Amino acid sequence: MNKKPKAVIALVLTVLTVALIIWTCFFSGGSYWVFDSMGPIGQAQKELIIITTVLASVVILPVMVMTFVIIWRYRDRPGSKAKYKPHWDDSAKLETIWWGIPIIIIIAIGIITAKYTYDLEPSKPLASAQKPITIQVSSLDWKWLFMYPDEGIATVNTLTIPEDVPVRFELTSDAPMNSFWIPQLGGQIYTMSGMAMTLHLQADHPGTYYGSGANFSGEHFAQMRFDVNAVTSDQYNQWVQQAKQENNPLTEDGYTALAQPGVGQKTTYSAFPEGLFQRIVTKYVVEGSENPHGGHGAHAPAVTETASAEAAAKTASAAGSEEGQASHSNAGH
Repeated sequence: MNKKPKAVIALVLTVLTVALIIWTCFFSGGSYWVFDSMGPIGQAQKELIIITTVLASVVILPVMVMTFVIIWRYRDRPGSKAKYKPHWDDSAKLETIWWGIPIIIIIAIGIITAKYTYDLEPSKPLASAQKPITIQVSSLDWKWLFMYPDEGIATVNTLTIPEDVPVRFELTSDAPMNSFWIPQLGGQIYTMSGMAMTLHLQADHPGTYYGSGANFSGEHFAQMRFDVNAVTSDQYNQWVQQAKQENNPLTEDGYTALAQPGVGQKTTYSAFPEGLFQRIVTKYVVEGSENPHGGHGAHAPAVTETASAEAAAKTASAAGSEEGQASHSNAGH
């Protein structure tokens, strides 16, 4: 076969592939949660992704185009009029272009990323006129336990929050390490035994959002999904009152059974044992021994005035740190 038809076929296939990718991403009617942000954290992360992608494209796209042009122009063909210069000296102008532009782009991306990283620090409270609510999260095998310390209720694999109200998540694990993720509200954060992480998120619009564990944690890790129901403040208060009236408390024995490996169902509890979250955080800390996470500054965050002091003191003692009550360990949005 003539080489020219081969080149034309390759070009057509490349164009069709790129067109298919663009159509799939933007025009196929699919839902891309990371780009469909419903909260301030998710929106800021979306902006960072777009900005860095555009800046990177300034380097990547010309290189891709030039690669194709060079291969096409200087291919082996009869009657080629492309200049053949196997011996030539370095070009200061070209060197400046193909080194200078990428360096400038990298510096710009670094500055922008550093700014967004600081602004999106997960333990930093969100600016809002509304008082934030606190939700304590514990990842289990293979389910999620959500406790509302101010309301005195708990849920499994379902989460209800008021819209336009900041939510302070305090996260730990009573099982292998996992990763808490609500794509439309913000990025993931790890849950680890012996540590209490902090994450602030907010839903700006009512709706039901997808939540999941984003870390491999065993046989049924794919079932570690939960619904996030963002509702109005009135609907949230009604839901809390309804949950309290269900007369289905989570007891100590009930939690022991819940913590056993197994896929969980959506459940609402009218009450849960006091201090359960703190006990989960310090469950694997042996008295008199060094905290295995001490080098990472892992200490339980404040939850209530009394409980937080007690939990922080226990963890600080295990870590041998005099500043245990004041330090936190947080992961990125």
